Amino acid sequence: MKKKIFVPILITTALISASLPYSNVLAVQPEAQAESVTAKKWNENANVPLFVKEKHAAKRSAVSSADALSFLNENKTKLNMKNPQGNLKLKKKETDELGMTHFRYNQTKNGIPVEGAEVLVHYNEKNEIIAVNGTLNKQLEENSLDTTPAVSVKTALETAKASVDAPSTLDQLPSSDLVIYPFQGKNHLAHKVNLSFLGDEPGNWYVFVDAKTGKVIDQYNAIMHADEIKTQKGVGIGVWGEHRQLHISRSKPERGGTVFNLADYSHEGLEGIITYDYSKGYLEVFHGKDASFKDDFDRAAVDAHYNSEQVYEYYKHEHDRNSLDDNGMPIQSVVHYGEDYNNAFWNGTFMVYGDGDGEFMVPLSAGLDVAAHEMAHGVTSNSAGLVYRFQSGALNEAFSDIFGALIDDSDWEMGEDIMAPAAREGGRDALRSLSDPSRFPVGAAYVPYGNGDGMYPSHMDEYYDLPRDLDNGGVHINSSIINHAAYLTAQDIGREKLGKIYYRALTVYLTPDSDFSHARESIIQSAIDLYGEGSPEVAAAAGGFDSVGITE
Repeated sequence: MKKKIFVPILITTALISASLPYSNVLAVQPEAQAESVTAKKWNENANVPLFVKEKHAAKRSAVSSADALSFLNENKTKLNMKNPQGNLKLKKKETDELGMTHFRYNQTKNGIPVEGAEVLVHYNEKNEIIAVNGTLNKQLEENSLDTTPAVSVKTALETAKASVDAPSTLDQLPSSDLVIYPFQGKNHLAHKVNLSFLGDEPGNWYVFVDAKTGKVIDQYNAIMHADEIKTQKGVGIGVWGEHRQLHISRSKPERGGTVFNLADYSHEGLEGIITYDYSKGYLEVFHGKDASFKDDFDRAAVDAHYNSEQVYEYYKHEHDRNSLDDNGMPIQSVVHYGEDYNNAFWNGTFMVYGDGDGEFMVPLSAGLDVAAHEMAHGVTSNSAGLVYRFQSGALNEAFSDIFGALIDDSDWEMGEDIMAPAAREGGRDALRSLSDPSRFPVGAAYVPYGNGDGMYPSHMDEYYDLPRDLDNGGVHINSSIINHAAYLTAQDIGREKLGKIYYRALTVYLTPDSDFSHARESIIQSAIDLYGEGSPEVAAAAGGFDSVGITE
């Protein structure tokens, strides 16, 4: 077994309780019960954060990063931290609608950020610190590490490009950050390179190049399966023949004439909702000669543009979130991608939709839940940052499915509007089901890693112990367990409250390395924040997880 580097930080509603035994708060994992906190083995499928609770909170003098760090320093022994004031760097400060303030810190070593290691400190509206959670790399706290790179950023970029066979011309500028990357029991100084491109084999690759040796340590594809301009009204017809009211804009190119663009700048504080065409192999704003988009070629773009605005409106009205990053970033979609391409994905910048093959799928932009799913990946990328592997990756996919079903609220299925008539006739009327996951089979390659039934799992008893090279360790497969927990909770409290609880957990409590156990506790804590201890909403949040075998 590989040695576990990250040590969970206790979460508390005040000063850490020393009397509560750790074993009482460890969740049952799919393979085996976790070992003691100080001697856990490395298990990438079961990184279990701890939550410890206490009834009383001590009032602090101020709500500030300096005060939060002072609190951590005062309690570093109980928190099992060595030097929080010296090793934690503020990443984000947020105040939510409940008046709570949250400080999110990244662990550092010699000023270099540690990948995936984050600590959060939460204040209530009375200036009381009520919770601390996260993960910490204890090896780095206790041992020295040379953090002077011997390999240049330029060399690392070239190595990364070669390792993923990236095209010579990228759609977006690559980025590189110097980080400390824990991998297979060792801490590496690494250049974290992000390469994003479309083309025949689209990628949103993260490649970790050893900054000492120049060799690739690890890599994964985080594709998540997008003159004065004045906005005016337009119309269009969608994939299934729906008449859509659209916000579009008009421009006058240098070559003369007037074109009408699927580009919406009508929302204050939002950089725009823009839809692109990729049918020629490059990005071009989707446009026409007039304000009516009713040709067959237009239909996929009409739905992508219309659905993007619906999803934007949901987050704005339900959660007061301004776009995917909560800071007005443009919402961008790409249609007519690939040939007979039965997929859609979020590449870190765009929602990208294939046209389907007409046999199994129609253009994937037809599904409001598909658009909501891809845009939720953008929300996750800009909040919890759930790493797209194993349980954290399954949570990433689950939150996208859940918000897809909340926004397209006609049922609890995913992708019912993108299935072609032939697929429906053959019994495949959706991609996944939150209400009854086992209604659909998984791919043949996944079957040997489950319980033999070969269906999507609804319970931890049916968990697929997949290797990292199959579905990134089961991100699309095991997500259905979390999906079903959310569905069961919604049967007791409704969609609106479910959305508020899960959104809060995603944006306030979850961290990049969170697993199913941490998700349970984060969601329960979110329900407590919103509705109070002992409320029906808290019972429903816990009950959903209990019913799928994710227990305390």
